[in-house]
Amino acid sequence: MMTSYILAAVSVPLVLHFNLLPAVFAGLTVHVLTIKLARRLPAHLSRIGHELALGVLMIAVIMLLFGIVFGLWSLLRGNHGMAALLSTVAETLEKLKQTLPADITELLPDSVDDLRDQLGKALHEHSNRISTAGMAGIKTLAHILLGMVVGGMTALHHFDKSHEWPPLAAELHARAQTMAQAFDKVVFAQVKISALNTFLTIIYLLLILPLCGVHLPLVTVLIPLTFVTGLFPVIGNLFSNMAIVLISLGVSPGVGVGSLVFLVVIHKLEYFTNARIVGGEVHARAWELLCAMLFMEALFGVIGMVAAPVVYAWVKAELTARELI
Repeated sequence: MMTSYILAAVSVPLVLHFNLLPAVFAGLTVHVLTIKLARRLPAHLSRIGHELALGVLMIAVIMLLFGIVFGLWSLLRGNHGMAALLSTVAETLEKLKQTLPADITELLPDSVDDLRDQLGKALHEHSNRISTAGMAGIKTLAHILLGMVVGGMTALHHFDKSHEWPPLAAELHARAQTMAQAFDKVVFAQVKISALNTFLTIIYLLLILPLCGVHLPLVTVLIPLTFVTGLFPVIGNLFSNMAIVLISLGVSPGVGVGSLVFLVVIHKLEYFTNARIVGGEVHARAWELLCAMLFMEALFGVIGMVAAPVVYAWVKAELTARELI
């Protein structure tokens, strides 16, 4: 039994050190969703029929996740996505050049074409680094694909009888199931957090600003962007916040400052709402999760902070099962 706990403890720093967290999270997502759907299958299915149904569900879940990713990619590349955002950036730059001091405006590009030229020069000057980053991105994508396949395959064995396995395999299976349950709870909690942040953003964009006579463009893009990026703990909202502040600056500096203040408050509150909502799912107090996030961030950086809620939930579930806490 102790061997399984030792292997589980060693796996956490290894996954974080070798940047395998995206692959692990992708695999756990497929695993958890497949299991949830499999529990709705008819009970009268034969063993072969049940396995075939599980295989179909696994493929459906993977295709669904790919569909979501493809939809987001299409949204970013559509006429109302990145193209509209780039146009808004150009308008923002023009307005900033009229309001900021001359010394600062000289550093800003005169048009979108100038902005593209500057980006092109930066790409040329740092081509080696960008090439390395591109290869790392392809490698990460391959890891995610393999992780999804592995997660689906493990879901196929979820309903096997552990007492029929050798002792070490049964214990490792138990550790993996506890981790999957912890991931399940944390993910659903993160969905609640993202929904809360999106709701507050909707109030700001569609209620507070219009009452002040301000109508922000690209709201139909900013709202889903806020929800999707909010699914990534801590760092996700930074992307949507930057987009909202940038577009707000295009309306007026005052609106930009107001958006920045609003989003900073929301972002600061997120640390505590994150800890409270996730804590409610995993039966942990807010200060426990905050300490875990700070500790993991100190050891492994931002990726450790992202993994902290799942790791802490996993550890606490194992200790609770052993009646140690």
